[in-house]
Amino acid sequence: MMFSLFFSTVSCSSDVDLGFLELSWLKIVFLGIVQGITELLPISSTAHLRIIPGLLGWQDPGSAFSAAMQLASIAAVISYFWQDLKKLTGATVRAISEQDYSNQYFRLAIGLLIGTIPIAVAGLLLKKSLNACNSPFRALIVVGISSIVMSLLLGVAEKFGKRDRVFNQLSITDGIWVGISQAFALIPGVSRSGSTLTAGLFLGMERETAARFSFLLGLPAVILAGALELHTLFKAGLDFNGWITLIIGLTTASISAFGAIYSLLHYLEKYSTWVFVWYRLAMGIFLVVSVVTGFLSN
Repeated sequence: MMFSLFFSTVSCSSDVDLGFLELSWLKIVFLGIVQGITELLPISSTAHLRIIPGLLGWQDPGSAFSAAMQLASIAAVISYFWQDLKKLTGATVRAISEQDYSNQYFRLAIGLLIGTIPIAVAGLLLKKSLNACNSPFRALIVVGISSIVMSLLLGVAEKFGKRDRVFNQLSITDGIWVGISQAFALIPGVSRSGSTLTAGLFLGMERETAARFSFLLGLPAVILAGALELHTLFKAGLDFNGWITLIIGLTTASISAFGAIYSLLHYLEKYSTWVFVWYRLAMGIFLVVSVVTGFLSN
């Protein structure tokens, strides 16, 4: 008996887009690597998981797959920021037990938790539209316009941000504002990392501090979104082969995420974000022009 690398079932329903079932395992490995790299860079992993299949003529893997793949970044973020997480958790426990709510790290931890609320609420409200087959949110023209807008905002933040605030100077207010910006990342092309990094620069954070805060703030959101999508896929009746496909994607994405987070933080210690500004602007213009001229299907 021979095992095929390809799934032959049509996997789009009115509730959840399971387009990734139409892709071979080799394609899933490739998209997993792309996801792991782009999830932690300010260039939108969701956009790339929409663009690359479009350019190569592959089936759109769907937003449920994209959201579930975000779980791959959890291992990288937890391992890289383990000391920060221990410090924040320990400070929170001590502050509660000693009723010392003025502790800086306790207030920062509360800010990170409060900052998760906007994207959690927006995600629940938009869940049906985001996960639906042929969702308008995943149209390439939307991805292109979002990418252009975010490139311009990141450019302004890079140009005018003071960049004089370090990690131990951050507060609950920072968590709220950066958390609000994170909610816009539900739109493909915006980028969770990109929107939060941009907000951090606008708030006067150093580049490396803004990226660090972005990753920590995103941890609860990624866990919630990933768990919700796994539940959605379970309810959609995903079969054994479908779960194996997800595991393959998550494994390859996790490996590439380690390299991405290390590279980004070390890059931002020495250089500006202009390379991401120009990359996103070029990508957005290319997509808009391609859709308008008919080179790519929206």
